Parts: sequence; C-alpha cells; structure tokens
Amino acid sequence: MEKTNFIKIEAIQIAEAFNIKKLRTEFEIQPHSSSPSEIFYTYTNKKRYLYIFDYGVVVFANFTAPKKKEFIDFVKNYASINVNLDLFEEYRIEIDENIPKAVIKNDYVSVPHVDASVMKIVMLNIAQSVALDYYEALTDDLITSSKKYIQELERRGKLSISKKNLLKYIGKVLNVKNSIVDNLYILDDPNLVWDNEELNLLNRYLKANFDINPRFRDLDYRLGIVEENLKLFTDVLNVNESSRLEWIVIILIFMEILIALLFH
Repeated sequence: MEKTNFIKIEAIQIAEAFNIKKLRTEFEIQPHSSSPSEIFYTYTNKKRYLYIFDYGVVVFANFTAPKKKEFIDFVKNYASINVNLDLFEEYRIEIDENIPKAVIKNDYVSVPHVDASVMKIVMLNIAQSVALDYYEALTDDLITSSKKYIQELERRGKLSISKKNLLKYIGKVLNVKNSIVDNLYILDDPNLVWDNEELNLLNRYLKANFDINPRFRDLDYRLGIVEENLKLFTDVLNVNESSRLEWIVIILIFMEILIALLFH
C-alpha cells in the first residue's frame, strides 16, 4: 500500500479587505493565477500553496509557523482594516493513490492526487467558511445590540437611544449588509469546475461539508431580522419626534396669543 501524505491547510480572516491589485504588483513571486478579487501562488519546489482573497482571508498550505507569521505581517500592509477576532479554520488534504475519487471527512479530505486545481478548490471552500464565520460574528453583534433596545422598549415603553446614535447604528448595519452583498461572489463556483466533473464533485462535497449555502441563508435571514428591528426603532423615534414638534408648535401658538393679548 502506498504511504499517505498530508497537506496542512489553514485559513485566517486577517482584514476586512485587501488591496489585491497593489499586493500582486509588489509581491516578489509570480502568481500561478489571479483575478481582480484573488491571487493564487504555488511554491513548486517546496510543495507550498498560498491563496489570498480580497475579502480579507489568506489560506496557507504547508507553511511553517515562522513563514506564516512573516507573510501575515507583510500582507497587513495591504489591509483596509485589520480583523482581530481570531477567526481561522484548519483542514487537511490526505493524498492516497489507492482511492478512485475524493472522500470528504469533517476535518480532512482524501484525494487520489493533488495538483494546483485541487488545491484551489479545497482552499477556496475553507476561505469561504472563514469569511462566513466573520460575517456571522458581525451579525451576532448587531443582533445583540438590537436585543438591548427591544428589551428597553419592553421595560420602559420607550427608547433612550438618540437620533444620532440610531443613525450610527443604521450605518453599521448597512455597512455589514453592503459588505456581504459586495462579496456574494464568494459563493459562486469557480470556473475550473465547469468542465471537470471530478473537481465539480469535490467542490460540491466540500460546500456541503462546510454548510456554505445553509449558513449564508441563515446569515441573510438574521440580517433581515436586524433590518426589521431598525424599521421599528426608526418608527418609534419618528413618533417621538412628531410629538415633540407638535408640542413646540402648540407652545409657539400659545406664546403668540399671549404677546397679542399683552400689546392689544
């Protein structure tokens, strides 16, 4: 029996976004493939691979800890805002020439052979999983904040949040929503699976293993709840604002009547 080999993969959410164009220009290694949204590098002699995505995720394959740290320090120079949430995912590729096709497990995948295309598919799905972890963390934060205001409504029948802070909260929600919409392509199947049934099956199995599509649907549903809460908060503040303006008008009319009485 052939001895099995392993390739260790680790995906890390390092930033909210990377300047891919500038990074590709200034990194000294020629990429194996690239697009406006990602860069894939192969280190042929060392059997190492590197995949960088513009939504802030870097995926390492067969990198030592010092080399990984060295590149993280380097790539942060191309980050918009660094993410310090300790979001990462580890996975393994087992190379077993005795199996006819890929076999997916929870923490590793067995494949009969490895090439750049196989590596790209596996590393892409792990990157998608980590990116969803990041968006889930952002959405959890938004839901926690909205729950606090809902509980205040239940206890006091009113909101203490100012209009300015509500607008900031709305801006935060819209920023998260727009970021997710901008990066919807992360769920798209890569072009290289279209004409290759083996890669297509590997991609589908990995998506199912990482629950990519169900997690995105859940994320979209939770963001919808946050948006409904925002509409409620806005309506409550608008009612308060209208009431305040009505009292101002009443007071002004009363003062106008008093002035008229005093001078006539």
